[in-house]
This record gives sequence, structure tokens and C-alpha cells, in this order.
Amino acid sequence: MERVVVVGLPEGLHARPAALFVQEAGRQPVPVRVARPGGAPVNAASILAVLTLDVSPGDEVVLSTTADGPQAQGALDQLEHLLHG
Repeated sequence: MERVVVVGLPEGLHARPAALFVQEAGRQPVPVRVARPGGAPVNAASILAVLTLDVSPGDEVVLSTTADGPQAQGALDQLEHLLHG
């Protein structure tokens, strides 16, 4: 399961917003990965991995999980909502 999200956070995924994103990803009941379109996915619960993506406001990212069902859908919903700002 995956979805493309346009990042609406004023700072993108840098410093504090990245820390909040990683914290929320770590709370999810399923593992979530994040990537730039066409790029290699990284663990969304790893601050170092997320920061290496260098995501700015307006950039697209791909949220994904290998899980299915309502928990997976809910995890992607939560993280998408956070990325919209």
C-alpha cells in the first residue's frame, strides 16, 4: 500500500517537523517507509534516514507499507495529515 503526498509543512521535513514525523511514524502499528518519487524508500521512524531525503515544502514523497488493512490505511492517513501541515 502506498500513496503520494505533497508536503505542505512550511519547513519541509527538516529539524523539528522531521522529528515530529518520525515520532508519529514510530507510534504506528505497522512499519512505514518514505521516499522521494522514484527513490529508494527509507524507514519513516528513523530521523537520520528521513533527513537524508532533504524534503522541502511542495515536494512530493511516497508513503508506503507492506501491511494491508485498516491499520495500514490508518497509519498512512495519520502521516499524510501530518505532512500537510
